[in-house]
Amino acid sequence: MTLALIIGLVLDISMFLIVFAIGLNATLKAFNYVFRHPGLLIRSLVSMNVVMPAAAIVVTLTFDLDRAIKIALVALSLSPVPPLLPSKQAKAGGSGDFAIGLLSAMAIAAIGIIPISVALIGQIFDLDIHMPAGRVAAIIAETVLAPLGAGIAVQYFAPELAKKISLPLSSAGTVLLVVAVLPILVKSLPGFWALVGNGVVISLILFSLVGLAVGHFLGGPDPDNRTVLALATATRHPAIAMAIAAVNFPDQKAVGVVLIWYLIIGALVSAPYVKWRTKLHAAAAPLPQGAPAVPRSWGR
Repeated sequence: MTLALIIGLVLDISMFLIVFAIGLNATLKAFNYVFRHPGLLIRSLVSMNVVMPAAAIVVTLTFDLDRAIKIALVALSLSPVPPLLPSKQAKAGGSGDFAIGLLSAMAIAAIGIIPISVALIGQIFDLDIHMPAGRVAAIIAETVLAPLGAGIAVQYFAPELAKKISLPLSSAGTVLLVVAVLPILVKSLPGFWALVGNGVVISLILFSLVGLAVGHFLGGPDPDNRTVLALATATRHPAIAMAIAAVNFPDQKAVGVVLIWYLIIGALVSAPYVKWRTKLHAAAAPLPQGAPAVPRSWGR
């Protein structure tokens, strides 16, 4: 077995454990949350599957970017919620039910939306590109639906067991993720620096900022829902983006480098937003029963 295969296997195991742990803390009610709130579902679809692809197209047409960057931006804009996002949204004070519901709803919707969107973009730019629905479904099932569903099932039938094993499994998955990703980042570093002068950093920062702003605006009146949708719109599923690029542009090796480093750049760009939303959520939280009232200005 080659080193690449070992890294891929460790990465798959880590993702499964992390998403499985998320499912251990979720419920069936959370899984179908978005389907019970059609207005929020429609706004989420518009934010993630209409506005972001349009933004990516505008950026690629406006700026003289390397072809790999253009491909990466469009591929990212067509990808759904990444499976690791609910944990980040929860830390920022986002609605847990909405985070899980959005993850499941966008994953299911992506099976139909991505092939149609890729074909539509191909028509617009006169490109022979496609993305088989079966390929999308396989990635979605492996990285989202199977581990999330398994975790929810354990939580439903054995809630005490789910409570005991969720944190150890999540921690183990995180450690394995770091072990798998570090060699990839080190190997891709020279290729990334070669693209820095071509506008890749500015483009990815702009893409992340647009996602945060659009998601926050369309999240509705509930501040916790705004937090969830903002982070979901700005953060995309790298595995599906890589698959879109690999199927249609196998000669563009630099696309993978851009997608990998988007995860880091996106995290850095969203960090101030996460800190801001976490602070607001903590300030708005009710005081524990019996705790002395503290003037709001003291906590600022």
